[in-house]
Amino acid sequence: MTRRAIFPKDEYFMRMALREAVAAGEHGDVPVGAVVVHDGDIIGTGRNERELHGDPTAHAELLALRTAALTLGGWRLPGAVLYVTLEPCPMCAGAIQQARVARVVYGAPDQKLGAAGSVINILGDPRLFHRTEVQGGVLATEALAVLQRFFDERR
Repeated sequence: MTRRAIFPKDEYFMRMALREAVAAGEHGDVPVGAVVVHDGDIIGTGRNERELHGDPTAHAELLALRTAALTLGGWRLPGAVLYVTLEPCPMCAGAIQQARVARVVYGAPDQKLGAAGSVINILGDPRLFHRTEVQGGVLATEALAVLQRFFDERR
C-alpha cells in the first residue's frame, strides 16, 4: 500500500462512499459503499447488495464499476479513482485491475480478505498487466464505526 498525504478531495469522496455504505446497511447488507470518480466527477456509485438481490457478486465496488463503465461507454476506466469504505476483496481487486482503474482509495483495511495489501496484493502485483495505485486508511475510523454499528445491532 502506498502511503501518502490524505487530500481534502479524498475525504470528500470517501464521505460519499460512506453514505452508500450506510444505505447498504439499511437494507440488511454489510455496509460497504463505493464511488468512482473521473476528472473530478462521480461517474459511478455502488453499495453492497448481495442480500438485497441474492447475488454473490453484488459488491459495492463491482456495482460502482458497472455504472462507471456505462457512464463512460466502455469497460476500460483509465484515470478513474475508486473510493471504497473497506479494502477490496480478491474478486473486486481483480475487477479493478481488469478495468484499469488508476487509483483505489479505501477506508478500513480488511485483515481477513483484503486484496490491496493487507492479506494479498492483487492491485500491486508486478506479474499482472496493470497495477493500481492504492491509498488506504482514509476516514478509516468512520468506516470501521459504520461496520461495527451494523454488526453490534445484529448480536
